[in-house]
Amino acid sequence: MAKKSKEPVKRASGRPLARAPARARPRIKRADPATVREIFRRFQSANPTPQGELEYVNPYTLLIAVVLSAQATDSGVNKATRSLFAEADTPQKMLALGEERVRERIKTIGLYRNKARNVIALSEALVREYAGAVPRTREELEELPGVGRKTANVVLNTAFGEPTIAVDTHVFRVSNRIPIAVGATPLEVETGLEKVIPAEFKRHAHHWLILHGRYVCKARLPECDRCIVNDLCRSPEKRVEIHSAGNIASVQ
Repeated sequence: MAKKSKEPVKRASGRPLARAPARARPRIKRADPATVREIFRRFQSANPTPQGELEYVNPYTLLIAVVLSAQATDSGVNKATRSLFAEADTPQKMLALGEERVRERIKTIGLYRNKARNVIALSEALVREYAGAVPRTREELEELPGVGRKTANVVLNTAFGEPTIAVDTHVFRVSNRIPIAVGATPLEVETGLEKVIPAEFKRHAHHWLILHGRYVCKARLPECDRCIVNDLCRSPEKRVEIHSAGNIASVQ
């Protein structure tokens, strides 16, 4: 077998081809405490009581909706759960409905077979361990089938008013992009956000970040000309320029 040559690849002229230097992502300085406070002050001013977009009628149906929302859109989940929750809005009713009929009701949602199995399994656990009630601690919630840290944080925040921060793809992107808290994992971002967000804003913080990421600070084409914190954003992806007179111009 012929050995691979360790000689550099050469041009036709005989000179070796130079390797292109690796392009490192620029390191952006995280927003300082005063800037973070101003960011959330503006979010609060624009939307004092932000609401999540999943439809639910009680803590149990919220828990089910969040479990179903993994790798699915909120609108898609809502279309499926309207009929499901009309029939089963408690763990006992869901168990009476049964896995096959749950599967039929949610078949328009991705991974519906596994999700139907988890819905029944977590309903069984709620009836067996908590008399049908939804537990109010992260540790207990995370023990339920199909429930991870993000789902637990959403339920604690939305159903029970706890100042938890659920990091989904939108929160992760916006937090790293501005940046408010930088992290390579959702847990790193969550921990960073908990440290820097002032206490008075934590209750609604993840809803503001989700909505901002979903409708303004989008993944591929952020609508920076509509962004209420564009002058505070340090992202190299920013698509507007702030002029001295305070006017905003789109960067094409």
